[in-house]
Amino acid sequence: MMGPGRIVRGALLAAALAQPAAAGEESDVDTENLFGFTEGSTIGRKGEQEILLDTVGRAGKRRGDAGPARYAVANTKLSYQFDPTDAVSVEFGLFGDARRVRGAADLPDKDNGSFDGVGIELKYQFLKGGDAQPLGLAIELRPRFARVLAVEGRGADIFDMESVLQLDLRLVPDKVWYGMNLSVEPTVGTLRGARETDRSSTFLWSNALAFRLDADTFLGPELRYLRAYDGAFLNRFEGRALTLGPLLYRRLSDKAFVTLAYAGQVAGRDRTEGQTRRPLDLSHFERHAVRVKLGVEF
Repeated sequence: MMGPGRIVRGALLAAALAQPAAAGEESDVDTENLFGFTEGSTIGRKGEQEILLDTVGRAGKRRGDAGPARYAVANTKLSYQFDPTDAVSVEFGLFGDARRVRGAADLPDKDNGSFDGVGIELKYQFLKGGDAQPLGLAIELRPRFARVLAVEGRGADIFDMESVLQLDLRLVPDKVWYGMNLSVEPTVGTLRGARETDRSSTFLWSNALAFRLDADTFLGPELRYLRAYDGAFLNRFEGRALTLGPLLYRRLSDKAFVTLAYAGQVAGRDRTEGQTRRPLDLSHFERHAVRVKLGVEF
C-alpha cells in the first residue's frame, strides 16, 4: 500500500510533467529544414554540428525554333554546419552544377558537370519558438563565389549575397507550423574570356504550411513568389513567377532527416522581348523545380 508521502511525490511529478514549456524554450521540431524551399528560424544547441547534401533539380524552358527542347539542371551543395552559440550558426558549402540542355530558346546547348564555387551562410536567431512563445525569427546572410551562370550555364566569375529573413510560427501546438521567407539576392558576374559584366537581382517571398502526420512525418503546401531584375539593386523589373507545390519532411532517426519538395510555376510574366504575352516567365525561372535535402546531425 502506498503511503501519503509517495502519493504526494507522485502528484508533484505528474504536475511538473504537465506544465507547458517556458517562454522561449526551443521546439523539438527542426523548422530550419521543415518547409521545403522555405527555411525556418531554428538553430541547434551550442556545439551541435550537421552535414548536409542539398540538391535542387530544375527543368522546363521554352523550345527554340525547331525540334524538341530539353532543359535539365541539377545544383548540389555539400555543406558542414556548426553552432558556436545557441543563437548563431555557421555553414560552409561546396557547390556543383550538372546540366543537359538541347534546343532551348536563347540558351546554348550544354551537356556537362562542373565545380560551381564555395559559400558561407551566417545565421542569427532573434527569437526562439516554444509552446508559450510560438514565434521564431532569424536572419541569414549567404555570400557566395560561383563559377556558372544559373540559367545560361556559361562560365563566369560570380559573387552574390543573399539576405534572408526567416520566420516560423506554431499555428496549432504540435500539429501545424507556418514558415515564411523574405529574400533579396544581388548578383554580379563577369563572363570568362570577355569583359562583359552581368548584374542581376532576385526578390523572393515564400510561404509554407507543415502539418504533423505522426511523430516523424510532416506534409504541407508551399507557395513562392519570385521577381527578377536587371541590375544588382532591384533596378529594372524583368519578370515574375508564382510557384506552388507540396513538401514532405521525415525524421529518419534521432540524428538524420530528409526533406522533399516540388515547385511548379503556375503563373508569371516575362518582359523579355517577344515573350510579353506568354502566361509564364521561363526566361528567368524554370517550369519545374525539385529539392532533396539529406542531413545528419552529430
